Amino acid sequence: MNEEKPRKGKLNNKLAVVVMAAGKGKRMKSGLPKVMHRVCGKPMIELVLGEVRSLKAGKVVLVVGNGAELVKESAGPGVKCVEQAEQKGTGHAVLVAMEELGNEFDEVMVLPGDSPLIRRETLEGLAVSRRRDSAAAAVFTCEMDDPTGYGRIVRGGAGTVTRIVEESDASPEERTIHEINASTYVFDRKVLGDTINGLSAENEQGEYYLTDVIENIVSGGGRVVAVRGDPEESLGVNNRIQLSNVNEIMRERVNNALMMNGVTILDPRTTYIDQGVEIGRDTVVFPMTFISEGSTIGEKCSIGPSTKICNSVIGNECTIEYSWLDGCDVADEVLVGPYAKLRPGCRLGAGSKAGTFVEMKEARIGGGTKVPHLSYIGDADVGRDANIGAGTITCNYDGERKSRTLIGNRAFLGSDTMLVAPVKIGDDAVTAAGSSITRDVPEGSLGIERAEQKNVPGWRKRKKKKRVGPETRNNTD
Repeated sequence: MNEEKPRKGKLNNKLAVVVMAAGKGKRMKSGLPKVMHRVCGKPMIELVLGEVRSLKAGKVVLVVGNGAELVKESAGPGVKCVEQAEQKGTGHAVLVAMEELGNEFDEVMVLPGDSPLIRRETLEGLAVSRRRDSAAAAVFTCEMDDPTGYGRIVRGGAGTVTRIVEESDASPEERTIHEINASTYVFDRKVLGDTINGLSAENEQGEYYLTDVIENIVSGGGRVVAVRGDPEESLGVNNRIQLSNVNEIMRERVNNALMMNGVTILDPRTTYIDQGVEIGRDTVVFPMTFISEGSTIGEKCSIGPSTKICNSVIGNECTIEYSWLDGCDVADEVLVGPYAKLRPGCRLGAGSKAGTFVEMKEARIGGGTKVPHLSYIGDADVGRDANIGAGTITCNYDGERKSRTLIGNRAFLGSDTMLVAPVKIGDDAVTAAGSSITRDVPEGSLGIERAEQKNVPGWRKRKKKKRVGPETRNNTD
């Protein structure tokens, strides 16, 4: 059979890459362009372009159409976007891209933007195999137990690739073929240019198929090599079920890579970590934990269970359990939770604590400071080694503007203290439990705000007699 395993080799700037991302994705039933749906935290198109960039090709062209502006924003630097105003099929998309490429490249790689599991090694191997055999084209193929939905690879008597048939146009016999087209190709640029203009839209879909180029090359005496690879990498996303399947595979890749680098994940099946998350050695991640893109976690931490960390930096030897953190910066040896919610802008110093049912927002907490439970600390600067009693609240919003609360080093706030901002509690100052503090408490002072307690003797007995009047007493005789 005319078939090669992927071969490694050095690519050069004579390779151009075309990524097709113009389709609407009707089966996704979404207002979002198909390639913008996320896989492990990143839009599919970003994952594909990430692998493409690692090839260091001479030029990368992204063909956009539906939701063009949103897709362009996600493309990032170093990618030339061209618009396929009318979607007339994959062949037409490549034709639009060829107008941008010109004649300066020797070969053209083409791949879809909705196959986020493709790897750089596979792309590189496809190009190197074509070069080695001086073939007009190389096509990435896979053996599928269930090939439904994919184009089939049709081979001749000698096992050579003769054409690719789309499923909608395949005969009953051709639909029994299990070798599928992964829609990823490398072409000799001149051969591609000579054949693509001759495509016809006389098919079931009324579109110009890029797959027809393969048959045109073979009928013209050209050679096509098939490079068979991992079926996972060929998986495209056309509906939400396929999106879920791809997410599961990518999540397994992410978790496996972390575990191989020294992270303990107790139950990978119920642990959801995005691409790009960094976690240090000897950290343990418990089940039902979600860690999103932009987060970094240090060494020897205990994370979870049932914890969500978004866009946050966590230091070494921290414990975070049953909690939610978003946009936070947490230093070493910090304890968070259980059941804490830290909102954007929180900065927790080394050895500090945000305990049970504590909520913070735009709070800077000094090293060693403890906020053990049942408190809201918002728009506040808290010094070192302070103790914040249960039920403490910074009243930071007056209905029109937010003001900050300043709490000094080693301050001790009694339980149920209300701090009405703007207000400052000095170093070593103390507030009495149940106080509503509206004025600054100087350094080393005690702040008390309480109404005088009044005890009413015999109140319970008098109240009972009042409830039981004379008529009621007579009825009971």
